[in-house]
Amino acid sequence: MTSASTSTAGSAQGYQDDPRNDRVLVYVDGAFVPRTEARVSVFDSGFVLGDGVWEGLRLKNGRLIQLDAHLDRLFEGANSIALDIGMSREEVAGAVQATLDRNGMTDGAHVRLMVTRGVKKTVNQDPRFILGKATVVIVAEYKTPRPETKARGLALFTSTFRTSTPDVFDLRLNSHSRLNLIQALIQAINAGADEALMLDPQGFVASCNSTNFFIVRRGTLWTSTGAFCFKGLTRQAVLDAWRAAGGTAEERPFTLAETYAADEAFITGTLGGVTPVTRIDGRTIGTGQPGPVTQLASERYQAWVTR
Repeated sequence: MTSASTSTAGSAQGYQDDPRNDRVLVYVDGAFVPRTEARVSVFDSGFVLGDGVWEGLRLKNGRLIQLDAHLDRLFEGANSIALDIGMSREEVAGAVQATLDRNGMTDGAHVRLMVTRGVKKTVNQDPRFILGKATVVIVAEYKTPRPETKARGLALFTSTFRTSTPDVFDLRLNSHSRLNLIQALIQAINAGADEALMLDPQGFVASCNSTNFFIVRRGTLWTSTGAFCFKGLTRQAVLDAWRAAGGTAEERPFTLAETYAADEAFITGTLGGVTPVTRIDGRTIGTGQPGPVTQLASERYQAWVTR
């Protein structure tokens, strides 16, 4: 049987196995419990309908990267769906730090902060059936991106599932409901790829199913306009770092044809930072190897987050 570490080796969300994760304590509504005992109710809104919001944070050298920006997005998302977290920004940040402290984590950890509307009286959509306060869960794990993935680059497959308009589903809302993105990833996996590339409703390149997407043309970074992709904090950090160093980066519509002809391509995400892409839809991108501009973008991003 194929092990999970082997089968996910090429995943954009893949990481090296770490035995310390077997012993982590999970924050569940103020209590710290072993991961094997961490539970929420089957009547919880998140389990019933994916009714909730989340953030993924990265701990590096004792500091949570872009913590304020993550909290901004969390509370903005909760407000947009009328979800009362029941905690202040300071209390949420304190709970995250407490989770790291209880696990003795100071570096190399990835944190998933999840908030749902809470336990319901019965299984239905209506938020008026909530019995009490929101459910807050924080999972912190040691996660180091797999070096072989960055060494060889990822393969993408263009999905038939499109990213959505904000009136259908706002991708800038970090919602627990992500079935269309999972469907896109399943298509990519079945096509032998690592991640799905997704187009917007007009047919322009938007993002991947779990990450944001860039191409390099003549030394310039191109990424989508942002109208139909995630409100990626790593995406923005890469843009800011590149421009601060005097580079040119454009947020613009571009096509698959322009993507196939790119010199290089890469994705951005909280876990992996900058990860090269070397094949799309069976086509070799550039030389078929991680390129120098991608490497420079990664170095500038790393310098930005550790400054």
